[in-house]
Amino acid sequence: MRVGLFVTCLIDMMRPEIGFSTLKLLETAGCEVVIPDSQTCCGQPGYNSGERAIARDLAQKFLDEFESFDYVVVPSGSCGGMVKAHYGDLFADDPELMGRYERLRPRVYELTDFLVNVLHIDTVPGDYNGEVTYHDSCSGLRELGVKTQPRALLAKMPGVKMTEMKDCQACCGFGGTFALKYGNISTAIVDEKCANIAASGAPAVVLGDLGCMLNIEGRLRRTGDTKTRVLHIAQVLAGDA
Repeated sequence: MRVGLFVTCLIDMMRPEIGFSTLKLLETAGCEVVIPDSQTCCGQPGYNSGERAIARDLAQKFLDEFESFDYVVVPSGSCGGMVKAHYGDLFADDPELMGRYERLRPRVYELTDFLVNVLHIDTVPGDYNGEVTYHDSCSGLRELGVKTQPRALLAKMPGVKMTEMKDCQACCGFGGTFALKYGNISTAIVDEKCANIAASGAPAVVLGDLGCMLNIEGRLRRTGDTKTRVLHIAQVLAGDA
């Protein structure tokens, strides 16, 4: 199985270790993983800001780089959601691009969805021990249907105790450019998320989207919480947490 790994720009620039954890998971499961050197952004920031021409150029670039693979895996609900839920809008007036996209779209998967529903893995290389709670990212949950998959994978780790927080499906307040445009509202939302994490009693929160991860961890640290760990699901499953 030849898999194209779309690393995402946030992971590339901010937390490359998540990319290496993703690579470990896929290779351990027997995939031949290729990471196109020319990949950049999925186009989501431009799309959300109304810059459709820029977003379309990046979407076409994504097609050019990834359409030859058996599958494309994305360790991010928001970037995966951009590709699977919004590229069709950008290509609607171009039958040739739309046709190429429609052939690629079913082969694009968020990481945990791929591990569970395509590879059907029985074990993961990680051996994390401890209690965790899980935050469902908006895009992964609502655009890709990622909910049970990460929990099913964590359940394969005997040392993990899962404690669900209140409103685990509620937004963390990031929303990409939303956090920049509406800082006060974003802060109020993430404060509620942080309170729910604390109330769960779990010393670590796990999630599948680096945007949420940076937002939650940043707020925890700015409000004096230096102990609660904020971990990407790939790190936990790969044994890199």
